[in-house]
Amino acid sequence: MKINLQTGINELPRIGIVLNKRLLKLGLNNVEDLLFYYPFRYDDFSHIIPIADLKLSVHSTIRGRINIIANKRAFRRKIYITEAIISDDTASIKAVWFNQPFITKLLNQGDEAYFSGKAETTSYGLQLISPSYEKVKKDQTHTARIVPVYSLTENLTTKQLRYLIKLVLPLSQQLAEWIPQDILDKFKLISLQKAIQEIHFPTNNKILAQARNRLKFNELFLIQLKTQAIRQKISQQQAPSINFNQPLTKKFVNALPFTLTASQKQAAWQILRNMHQDAPMNRLLEGDVGSGKTVVAALAMLNVADNHYQAALMAPTEILAQQHYKTIKQVFKNYPIKTALLTRTEKIIGGKNTTKKNITEAIADGQVNIIIGTHALIQEKITFNNLGLVIIDEQHRFGVDQRKLLKQKTYLKNTKQTPHLLSMTATPIPRSLALTLYGDLDLSIISELPQGRKKVMTKIVPPEKRQHAYQFIRDEIKNGRQAFVICPLIEESDKLGVKAATQEHKKLQKNIFSDLNIGLVHGRLKGDEKENVMQDFKKKKIDILVATSVIEVGIDVPNASVMMIEGAERFGLAQLHQFRGRVGRADHQSYCFVFTDSDSEKTINRLKALVESRNGFELAEQDLAFRGPGEIYGLRQSGFPDLKIAKLTDYSIIEQTKQASVSIFKQDPFLDNFPKLREKLDYFTQTIHLE
Repeated sequence: MKINLQTGINELPRIGIVLNKRLLKLGLNNVEDLLFYYPFRYDDFSHIIPIADLKLSVHSTIRGRINIIANKRAFRRKIYITEAIISDDTASIKAVWFNQPFITKLLNQGDEAYFSGKAETTSYGLQLISPSYEKVKKDQTHTARIVPVYSLTENLTTKQLRYLIKLVLPLSQQLAEWIPQDILDKFKLISLQKAIQEIHFPTNNKILAQARNRLKFNELFLIQLKTQAIRQKISQQQAPSINFNQPLTKKFVNALPFTLTASQKQAAWQILRNMHQDAPMNRLLEGDVGSGKTVVAALAMLNVADNHYQAALMAPTEILAQQHYKTIKQVFKNYPIKTALLTRTEKIIGGKNTTKKNITEAIADGQVNIIIGTHALIQEKITFNNLGLVIIDEQHRFGVDQRKLLKQKTYLKNTKQTPHLLSMTATPIPRSLALTLYGDLDLSIISELPQGRKKVMTKIVPPEKRQHAYQFIRDEIKNGRQAFVICPLIEESDKLGVKAATQEHKKLQKNIFSDLNIGLVHGRLKGDEKENVMQDFKKKKIDILVATSVIEVGIDVPNASVMMIEGAERFGLAQLHQFRGRVGRADHQSYCFVFTDSDSEKTINRLKALVESRNGFELAEQDLAFRGPGEIYGLRQSGFPDLKIAKLTDYSIIEQTKQASVSIFKQDPFLDNFPKLREKLDYFTQTIHLE
């Protein structure tokens, strides 16, 4: 039978029903899947030494002849012990394996073989304990080379997987090269066929690095090509040209109770200039906690409303939507701009409660200029009248389908125009990562905080100082301030951290601050219940608010001066920084107390990074190093593809792939001259969604 890349694994020799099922569990259906199933690490057994040079507890490889090999039953224990005496020209050593009696059928007296393992001292002298072994042959698989180690499933062995991959490796010659030769030459990339061969069974470490580099380039190049294709598509769409009303904008800015920072002004100008074009804006506004993104968004909305178009702002939580609504309504109180709030529990137009029917009609008839809401904005019955700008706050918290649905609903009536899109995030993303995650978006960054903000003093509190922290909170409350207490998830089943927050609330109210008013807010409360608690906290009816991560963004209580975080090891640095940003929002000194039950060095180092840095972008970089992007930015739900070998911290390769993709689309926007590249991109587009 002729084997090719699409041959099913069950058709390969020595593959029975049971083994096939195990391989299917790993997503390995055919030969091509096997070739692209990369090792997750390697054991370097390539350096072979004489037996006489073996050192205690050092992983080494020897080559020797088997003088004796036999099985015996262990004294008192019902296990088999396999023992062999191995010799070379320099010395002899005993090798010992436990409960592997089949070895005597694979290795025989007189065989020459390689053995890789650690030499340990026993009562019988120096011995190799459970070494890897393989007879000497022309091309080694399991020893005497750099050996691949793969992720496995139950009852599947690394040796089985190595055997199978080695069996089909010659078929890598059938893989079509899809990256143009000039790009391979420019970035000194080896061929795809060679990269696949070397990633599995590397000749040496230098070539292994080249193979990794090529396969990382493949993954990141496809992402960059996809984002360039999205840019191309957007550039061909029509959007309403929003004229910049300079006198109106100046009047608005001068009336603000604060001065805009230089980076706020720059970001606002980038957005306004972008919206003046007749191609849709597709921009990400990044800003640290408290950097003033909402007022920049308000400047954009002001000009959109002045041009007689609607603006919609979608937030991931009701609390954040309510916060935005109050802020926007306040800044536009002296302007003829009608605002509406639409969430699951609240329907408000111009500050007055209304029905779902009324708000739906008002949006459809164009009676409201600015609509702020949650997922409710993408309900079936909601249609916009003349939508010129869509703002998605905390974009990474929405699934790809939700973002797509909002886009689909927003084509302007009786035209083929599509509105401008502004995404916002308060989770700082390092620039190079943002260019990969959101390569189709232009980037605006608010890099400075408003003047007069004091640095929040951050301290890691050891268990023995807990009572001191409680006393400090009590003193702050005596001085008229308030405090937050944040609780983590305490078990996987408690998805919203409700159990932890409820227990903490009970403990503080009963045992620690029985004379104070303590509130509780978590994700399982209904919207109006959450809002009532938050209003009581803002009105100082509550002294301490116990909460889950539901308050991570969108909560503005300037009077709160203490943030106390329990179980800090359960949160990432970026999230801890978000919590800390809930205080320090006025001119009084604020504090963040971080508690952890962990004494691991890694945890302490992460928390020290929080203490030492105020910069959210810097902390996001460190969070990437500690945890990886998937945990921070919710990539799985965002539609971002799984990366098998590349990392989003491979910044130099990201830059190379961006250069290459921009260059290709510049010379050939529809990839007519690159049929293999277009075919690969089409397949990639079918399997992932970045839009």
